[in-house]
Amino acid sequence: MGIAKHIPNTITLLNLLSGCMSILFFSQGEILLASYAIFLAAAFDFMDGLAARVLKAYSNIGRELDSLADVVSFGVAPAFILYYLILHSHGRQSVMIGQVDLVPLSAFILPLFAALRLAKFNVDDRQTENFLGLPTPAAGLLIASLPLIKDQLYESQSLTYMVFTNTYFYLGTIFLLSILMITELPLFGLKFKSYGLKGNEIRYIFLTSSLILLVFFQFLAIPYIVLIYLFLSLIVHLSDLTN
Repeated sequence: MGIAKHIPNTITLLNLLSGCMSILFFSQGEILLASYAIFLAAAFDFMDGLAARVLKAYSNIGRELDSLADVVSFGVAPAFILYYLILHSHGRQSVMIGQVDLVPLSAFILPLFAALRLAKFNVDDRQTENFLGLPTPAAGLLIASLPLIKDQLYESQSLTYMVFTNTYFYLGTIFLLSILMITELPLFGLKFKSYGLKGNEIRYIFLTSSLILLVFFQFLAIPYIVLIYLFLSLIVHLSDLTN
């Protein structure tokens, strides 16, 4: 078990590295690469949990390290992307204090709530199988999808493009994601104890609908996938209350 126990933490560090690379790409003006790096971080975030379960290599250090990596990859790095998007958005009205425009800086509200969400998660024993509040990676991936959606829709200059590149859409997204991360909204987990249909119906419905949306709408599907996740979780919660 000597080397094996370090594998999950090594994968977590690759998550952190991907978040750092996203910030580096942002500093070089490579916004799309910055977004792709967050998607890569999400892949590592999934794999470290999987590796920990397969190898039974759980540790308190791994738990804390995972949260530290997630703050960077799904809080700080997406905030830089949001800053850029707001700075280049349609309909922006500046709110100046001296030479500083506060509107683009509102993007950095997101990592504050991401950090609070992760700190709460680490001390909350109720979230072992399901979640209370939107997981930070989901929020980070939604933000990472926005430059890719903008690039996908650029040629059409459609109403959808105008909505997804509007200042108030970005500000609303910051507010909504921040609240969802810390609100104790019951959301189903995606971990499978078994791969049979019984007990996993809602997970298979979610994964199937997500795959279909991705095939037909590419990156534009991601915000809708998050909405479907919230909607299905609400159905599960209401069903549990009535049973």
